Amino acid sequence: MALERNPACREGTIYTCPMHPEVRRDHPGDCPICGMALEPIAAREDNAELRDMTRRFWIALALAVPVFALAMGAHLPWFHGLSGRVSAWIQFVLGTPVVIWAGWPFFARGARSIRTGRLNMFTLIAMGTGAAYAFSVVALLAPGILPHSLTHGGMVSVYFEAAAVITVLVLLGQVLEQRARAGTGAALRALLTLAPKTAHLVENGAEQEVTVDSIAAGALLRVKPGEKIPVDGIVTEGRSAVDESMLTGESNPVSKEKDDRLAAGTINGTGSLLMQADKVGAETMLAQIVAMVAQAQRSRAPIQRLADAVAAWFVPAVLAVSLITFFIWLFVGPPPAFPYALVNAVAVLVIACPCALGLATPMSIMVAVGRGAGMGVLVKDAEALETLGKVTTLIVDKTGTLTQGKPSVTHLAAAGVSESELLSLAAALETRSEHPIAAAVTAAAKERGLDISGVTDFDSVTGEGVRGKVDGASVFVGKRTFVGGDHMSKMLLANADKLQNEGSTVVWVSRNGQTVGFVAVSDPLKPTTAEAISALHRLGLRIVMLTGDHPRTASFVAAQIGIDETFAEVTPLQKQEHVTEMKSNGAWVAMAGDGVNDAPALASADVGIAMGTGTEVAMSSAGITLVKGDLRGIVHAIALSRATMRNIRQNLWFAFAYNALGVPIAAGALYPVFGLLLSPIIASAAMALSSISVIGNALRLKGADLEKISEKS
Repeated sequence: MALERNPACREGTIYTCPMHPEVRRDHPGDCPICGMALEPIAAREDNAELRDMTRRFWIALALAVPVFALAMGAHLPWFHGLSGRVSAWIQFVLGTPVVIWAGWPFFARGARSIRTGRLNMFTLIAMGTGAAYAFSVVALLAPGILPHSLTHGGMVSVYFEAAAVITVLVLLGQVLEQRARAGTGAALRALLTLAPKTAHLVENGAEQEVTVDSIAAGALLRVKPGEKIPVDGIVTEGRSAVDESMLTGESNPVSKEKDDRLAAGTINGTGSLLMQADKVGAETMLAQIVAMVAQAQRSRAPIQRLADAVAAWFVPAVLAVSLITFFIWLFVGPPPAFPYALVNAVAVLVIACPCALGLATPMSIMVAVGRGAGMGVLVKDAEALETLGKVTTLIVDKTGTLTQGKPSVTHLAAAGVSESELLSLAAALETRSEHPIAAAVTAAAKERGLDISGVTDFDSVTGEGVRGKVDGASVFVGKRTFVGGDHMSKMLLANADKLQNEGSTVVWVSRNGQTVGFVAVSDPLKPTTAEAISALHRLGLRIVMLTGDHPRTASFVAAQIGIDETFAEVTPLQKQEHVTEMKSNGAWVAMAGDGVNDAPALASADVGIAMGTGTEVAMSSAGITLVKGDLRGIVHAIALSRATMRNIRQNLWFAFAYNALGVPIAAGALYPVFGLLLSPIIASAAMALSSISVIGNALRLKGADLEKISEKS
């Protein structure tokens, strides 16, 4: 569909429909196909549609409550309220702004659907509420034109409460939908904050601070210790350790020196770097990740598509039945024919109003989301909850997903000293370092309550290790080649090789030229990972690991917990490519990760699952977040998904069953035999009963036995 332009709107912002991405406009409005509000393609803080619907909902709710109380109270024998006519006038005064003002967007969308010939849920919503309200206005202002048999207590019944309550419930559904959709822009905003706003440009030997937007390819930039890399480029001078966890997901910084590549958004360590920019603006890795997340999120369709698809035939069928009812009663009904024709046609529209149909999905989703939150499973959107139960392949990241995401000391090997003395020597120097491995060593010493001596003549060699004097002795801590100690036993070397083969980082320690042992640091598996993988296998899922880590480490972890397939040293782009390839081969893919590097794959997967212990970007990109970072939550989430979808299908059946039974009766099918007519008040009660059935059935999800569902699956 071509881009529709509005000369009154400014250039630059393109709006699209989340259900029909082919709809593109340069101005906000409603989708001409389904009636949903269009949303901007680019991430924006403001959500005018959500604010508008929320305001309309709360005002409408405040006005509809007394209308409902007056209408229902009049039918109770113990209710001693106002007289019928006074009550009707109060309902008219309070209900009119609810229907006309609060429900105006639904009337506008309904009118558009009729004008364009694309009938949808808003067609019935507008006709149902409009019919109930219009009939009530006629009954209040001109009751004489209606049959005397419709009078009760000297007046014709009004149905302002039906029109008002329908409007409020539909508004509630819109608010819930808008809140879910509003979260899609959060991931992009979180990603954009990773890039610095300014950089240090070096020209003719002088430095000046400039905005990142003004940097051109080929420019020389100075990156000081602790600063973020402003653009993609190559190191031309200096050495430092750079934290690339936002891209690789690995917590250990990477040593950078001349000719090594740097990526925008990564964080420089303690050294100063001179770099040459080669990719700026939209060409940087960070910008590509932003673009991929945006594209993947726009490709998702709301769960309401089932109800809208049904409405494609349901709406015209109801309209046809209402018109047929009117003309049959007009020509063959008892005199006076016109009032009977009008009343029965209105009854058909009232009972066919899709209030229960509109509640069928939101109510189940609301209850399921609450149930999930109690289990530590946060659901961001209904589409993720729906799709999760269909998943056949689960892709997992390693660091922070299978592992704890925090390096820790796992092994001490001492030679000629005690383990406590070994750890104390290492910690004495590592307290002066900002490296994450140093933090792990220091933390281990503090946990054991060891005394950490002071250090003199401290020096840090980036990418190698640290050195200094501890209690007068020369101490080196770092790589084996850096430490350079003598007399390493074969057993010590073999132990170190074994741990390295298992993915641990070995930190050697020497004192006065004599190797005194090493400290092994690794990122251990979460205690529940193996149990979770086993449970997921029992559910029939194939488990694939994608990680930026070394193949040796990845293979060892996979063998420990029974991963089906492993891909190591993959970039964020490659992760997304793997997801796309698996989907193209017919698999339903869920992706579980915790880092910025996982964001494109999380957004591209059928369902993204983020660890609550991870980054904000990962959680914003994913449809499901595990608060505790425990993969066992995925097992619960899958069971919850299957229970929820079964519940929604039951709700839809309830909604259509009432329509299937009620519409013929409202049309007068029983009148020739039993002389029974379904007045609008009974039609309204039947409609309310269908809504109560849907709500009651949805509440059953609170007590659903998810363990049994998992076992049956």
